[in-house]
Amino acid sequence: MESRPPQPLSGILFGAAYYAEYHQEDRTLTDLDLMKKAGFTVIRVGESVWSTWEPRDGEFDLDWLQPVLDAAHERGIAVILGTPTYAVPPWLQTAYPEIAAERRTGEPVPWGARQEVDYSHPAFRFHAERVIRAVIERYAGHPAVIGYQVDNEPGMLLFHNRSTFRRFVRRLQAKYGDVETLNREWGLTYWSHRLSDWSDLWTPDGNSLPQYDLAWRRYQSDLTTEFIAWQADIVREYARPGQFVTTCIAYPRPAVDDEHVVRALDVTAGNPYYAMQDHLDASLELPPASPWTTSGVAGLFRQADRLYSSKQSRFLVTETDAQSIGGPEFNLPPYPGQLAQSALALISRGAAMIEYWHWHTLPYGTETYWGGVLPHSLRPGRVYDEVASLGGVLNRIGDALDGYEPDADVALLWSNDSRYALEFSPPLATSDGSPDRDAYTRIFDAFHRGVIDAGAQARVLHAAQAIELGAAALAARFPVLVAPALYAASDAQLDLLRDYAAAGGHLIVGIRTGYGDEEARARVEVAPARLAQAAGVRYEEFSNLREDLPVEPEGDLALAGNGAGGEATTSPVTARLWADGLIADGAEVLGRYDHPRFRDFPAVTSNGHGAGRITVVGTVPSPGFATAIMRHVVAKPIADQLAPGRALPVTVSSGSLPGGTRAWFVFNWGWEPRTLTLAAPVTDAVTGESLPAGTDVSLPAWSTRTLFGQ
Repeated sequence: MESRPPQPLSGILFGAAYYAEYHQEDRTLTDLDLMKKAGFTVIRVGESVWSTWEPRDGEFDLDWLQPVLDAAHERGIAVILGTPTYAVPPWLQTAYPEIAAERRTGEPVPWGARQEVDYSHPAFRFHAERVIRAVIERYAGHPAVIGYQVDNEPGMLLFHNRSTFRRFVRRLQAKYGDVETLNREWGLTYWSHRLSDWSDLWTPDGNSLPQYDLAWRRYQSDLTTEFIAWQADIVREYARPGQFVTTCIAYPRPAVDDEHVVRALDVTAGNPYYAMQDHLDASLELPPASPWTTSGVAGLFRQADRLYSSKQSRFLVTETDAQSIGGPEFNLPPYPGQLAQSALALISRGAAMIEYWHWHTLPYGTETYWGGVLPHSLRPGRVYDEVASLGGVLNRIGDALDGYEPDADVALLWSNDSRYALEFSPPLATSDGSPDRDAYTRIFDAFHRGVIDAGAQARVLHAAQAIELGAAALAARFPVLVAPALYAASDAQLDLLRDYAAAGGHLIVGIRTGYGDEEARARVEVAPARLAQAAGVRYEEFSNLREDLPVEPEGDLALAGNGAGGEATTSPVTARLWADGLIADGAEVLGRYDHPRFRDFPAVTSNGHGAGRITVVGTVPSPGFATAIMRHVVAKPIADQLAPGRALPVTVSSGSLPGGTRAWFVFNWGWEPRTLTLAAPVTDAVTGESLPAGTDVSLPAWSTRTLFGQ
């Protein structure tokens, strides 16, 4: 079943995941009173405790949640009810050991954590459906329930179970028809892999072929989409009109394609986690602090932009940091002000809900040190006070952001197929020389950070969404389009890029774009394929870079080293990790490497094509280099209308509202107080104060101002 039209959400929902059942004694009324005092308007419940809903096979205990929902409703707090299918009870894994997921063929995942099951298995589906129906039927009519979250962060594992492998083979048969076609398309002559029969296909455990792996990853993501759509269909049998259905997406999961899975859902929801403290200082460049967090202001914005990209509409944040999120060794609680900054940053890019993970810090379990709004003492402290202050801000903003659409100076093209392909065959290496499985995201983030550091704003588009728009509409709506590492790309996708430039857009081509086809085969043509002639540049060799290489900007790019306020770029303009051996065939050279050999090749070129232009960047640009490129291609960012003299660590994010007004969010991501001179009249969204053009607005350390104007 396709999703229904997105349900209108009025105001910014604000709250936390709440598990009264995790307390060692009943304190539901105390908790909800504290939530009400903090301005909470929503809680998420029920998704983690199948063994509480169904303590024994077929024996249900459904009434324990009623007091929580009743008390929440009495206080005007809405509820998102979860289905508990991601954490199976002990009796189920004992009775049906065959449902265990296998990370490798014949090697089941030991039970004892979560998401250890193959959710395509019929035995699991039977029991999952039974508990879903029991829970949803019991509470769908409760007036507090506004929506449902099915499962939780799906797609954590790639299932190697025999039954899933057999379905994979049947899928290949349906697509390719016969083994000779598969032999040809996957190049199975190589290393004597030719099949004589479908039964010859080997399991993925020892696979070394990129074409096989890409097909396997696509199949696994389709299993996740199928599972979530199946649950959504069951829930909709009971849901009342106006109640939405979603799931919370953890975007780095290996077996989830966000753009596909949300087609079965009413609204996108996800869990952006980010490192705090100095990791939110816009003047610093720090490595990631943990595997599940981003580092940097641009990283936070990129997570929000990815959430918006899934449906190209506003989204829900179902989990995000309240304190440190990680094991006992990872402790980076926010500096004062950072919680409000980060929440408003997510809202500025389209969030219609902010929910913290979670209400109270647990005294036991795997997530003992995943910090909640309340500390282990359960006494409200500094974090609670800051969350409550933010609740007051959101209450004063009210429904003023209804109909909000975030602005974009630059669109960036995202491709899950390319992410899958470059995780298997990464072009980049880590510092110790091993393959960098995060290469795709690293390349993408280099360009996205350049947009943010240049004072501009980004919109992320999936390749299919760009094709749906068409070249002319794409160029009219997004004057600059970046294609970073569009590697596993169809002819139609590459032709769209060329036609976009011809229609008047400025296309920026990153490394690996136009190198592979939809099967992740290297294209047997001049690179960048289908773009070389229009771009006026080609290459036939490429190299990894073990050290950063200085880049000497030339022409207009050299002038782009100054930002909106005239400040010089302080971050070095360097090439990182990779160099394409670009050969200009008519394109203008905008920068060269400062190196005895690599100076023979341009680092960046630009060429007019039709009514537009194609700029080719032959490396992974450093923050300073990416910023210079974006300043070159975005002469007047939208934020200049409010604050043309801004400089990092100040950023401005904005969006349009019905009636022609605009919301502005101004951030100071650093310790030093800043002052911003307004170029247009605005009204403070919190205080209601009118601020005429020319007003100097003070920005204390780690602060945010929300303004409304034209």
